[in-house]
Amino acid sequence: MTTGPAPDPDGLAGVPYAGAVAEAPHAGAVTEAPYAAGTEAPYAAGTVAGERPALPPGRFLDRELSWLRFNERVLELAEDEQVPLLERARYLAIYASNLDEFFMVRVAGLKRRIATGLAVRAASGLQPREVLELISTNARELTERHAACFRDEIRPALAKEGIELLRWDEATEEEREELREVFLAKVFPVLTPLAVDPAHPFPYISGLSLNLAVVVRNPQTGLEHFARVKVPPLLPRFVPASVTNETARFVPLEDVIAAHLDQMFPGMDVLAHHAFRVTRNEDVEVEEDEAENLLQAIERELMRRRFGPPVRLEVEESIDPTVLDLLARELGVGASDIYYQPGPLDLTGLHGLADLDRGELQYPSFVPRTHPALHEAERGESRDVFAAIRQAPVLLHHPYDSFATSVQAFVEQAAADPTVLAIKQTLYRTSGDSPIVDALIDAAVAGKQVLVVVEIKARFDEQANIRWARQLEQAGCHVVYGIVGLKTHAKLCLVVRREGEELRRYAHIGTGNYHPKTARQYEDLGLLTADPVVAEDVNRLFNQLSGYAPHTTFRRLAVAPRFLRDTLVSLIRGEIAHHRAGRPAGIKLKVNSIVDETVIDALYEASQAGVPVRLLVRGICALRPGVAGLSENIEVRSILGRFLEHSRVFLFAAGGRPVCLIGSADLMHRNLDRRVEALVRLTEPAHVEALAQLLDTALDERTASWRLGADGRWQRRSAGADGTPLLDLQSELVLAHARRPVPQR
Repeated sequence: MTTGPAPDPDGLAGVPYAGAVAEAPHAGAVTEAPYAAGTEAPYAAGTVAGERPALPPGRFLDRELSWLRFNERVLELAEDEQVPLLERARYLAIYASNLDEFFMVRVAGLKRRIATGLAVRAASGLQPREVLELISTNARELTERHAACFRDEIRPALAKEGIELLRWDEATEEEREELREVFLAKVFPVLTPLAVDPAHPFPYISGLSLNLAVVVRNPQTGLEHFARVKVPPLLPRFVPASVTNETARFVPLEDVIAAHLDQMFPGMDVLAHHAFRVTRNEDVEVEEDEAENLLQAIERELMRRRFGPPVRLEVEESIDPTVLDLLARELGVGASDIYYQPGPLDLTGLHGLADLDRGELQYPSFVPRTHPALHEAERGESRDVFAAIRQAPVLLHHPYDSFATSVQAFVEQAAADPTVLAIKQTLYRTSGDSPIVDALIDAAVAGKQVLVVVEIKARFDEQANIRWARQLEQAGCHVVYGIVGLKTHAKLCLVVRREGEELRRYAHIGTGNYHPKTARQYEDLGLLTADPVVAEDVNRLFNQLSGYAPHTTFRRLAVAPRFLRDTLVSLIRGEIAHHRAGRPAGIKLKVNSIVDETVIDALYEASQAGVPVRLLVRGICALRPGVAGLSENIEVRSILGRFLEHSRVFLFAAGGRPVCLIGSADLMHRNLDRRVEALVRLTEPAHVEALAQLLDTALDERTASWRLGADGRWQRRSAGADGTPLLDLQSELVLAHARRPVPQR
């Protein structure tokens, strides 16, 4: 194993840190059958010091089913009467869009592996077809709950507040007349009815499009015909029927179209119409080793993605069996892929209603604050970012700390500063009108050396990233796409600045994307620093990404795919040694997902040794907590709310000298094996203490959260035994940052 130079006193002594960014094989997954939930593990607890404890089969929860449990927690927020009403509607929309992506990627991938014979038993012990059957069962149950929540709770509650979602037959005649005018002026011109007959083959149905299956009859011949009408995706999902100061009434766009089908089929009798929606396999696969031009290969694959095989057909419960048989036959879907719903379909459109200006029905307004270290008290302006970073590293906590006056200001100031010679940046996802991209273009136009590592394989952002890559190239930026076979997921920015006779480097390392819009909605962390050791590490990593440097070593960064897993496992086992020696020991992790079997097994070993392990996991968790003899010292909690919990924090007691890392990596195979990721160790005691307090508050019994059981089920606790509401972490952080004093200069 290659190791880097001996770490400085602030480094991670004894931890294998270095290594090339090159693909490393992952240890085979455990495939034994699971043991029954709630039973004791079939082995004796306790092992001889220095020996690895035996680990039982069935110790992993299934990752796909765990994801569905995550989306169930989102649905519980929609069902929660304590959540503001329009935010409950938004959670219904989030649940729906989450489930769409799950079918497009996870279910589609599972079906593809089964069809090609490549599927293997999951680490949970389940066979692929068993997983698919359990997904179907669970997804149907949740879909019914989702529809019932909308029908029985959200829709009636909105109506009481003057926001009514009507079906066509519930609109007044005056409203229907208004909608007819809207249809003729704004909808009818963009509609294209497609007939199905010997001269017109069954049309291609694009993924996630909402459609009407129409049955018409020729009155002269008596023959019936099928036609498809696509509901235009660029028009509002819910059309205003009438709006006053007190009320707003909306009708689904497909209802408006259905009421005017005679306008599209003049001379024909419209017998029936039924809404339906198809979900397709929309994952992108490119053989990078064989692609001469990765950008062009991705573009070709994006074209193919539009024609991926269907994996789900959503229909209204009232659909005619004959029409359903036609759709299923032509689309090639089986009965297990058909999902019946009461309608309206596609409730992702509720995002539009949730954006209505009804403050009393939404979360209280929130404006991110400028971090005190970046604030000029006398003038109320942003100060020189570089001067602030030189004074001390700055730990940012978004969205509470403003992204615009910190990270964005860092890049914009670098672009405008004549003493800045070079900027290096990774871009995984960014916004459509990104000031970050604009600043990089300005820097290149000004003659600075600008390197941008654009990840054009970022799922569902491929097209946008290709567009940014071309714009950046045209402006004179050096644009690269990372390393063959790996996605570049690390969040890094490096600025090289001339200061007197010397060059100084400034770095930003974050847990979230350089995306100004989502930075107002995602909870993330970031470090702005002029520490020469960190800056050197970041510079070395950029050199790997843009050139050939397979033996690069690092001192303060832990980099995937080589040795990030080893680093974390070494830190976990270090806690076992500290515990056995009677020194302070404990592990606290905050991640989006934990699936990697090697890391989970290391956490099990720590638990068996008596080390307390406390995990905050927003999404998927394949670890079973609370199993006797295996994980009774592990507890797993989850926090969901108005902001998407997105930061990754790794905190180890380390015998009384805490080690804390933050960065881009989750504990999943893709992050540890197939992505370039970077974690940075925090060395400022105040930063480590701040994150320790954050994790302690999040994990406190008095804080509202979900708790994971050994059976994979999550139990929500939002109130104490006496009914008193528990602390809402995100609301508390909003208040805490608002109260934070601005330092005087």
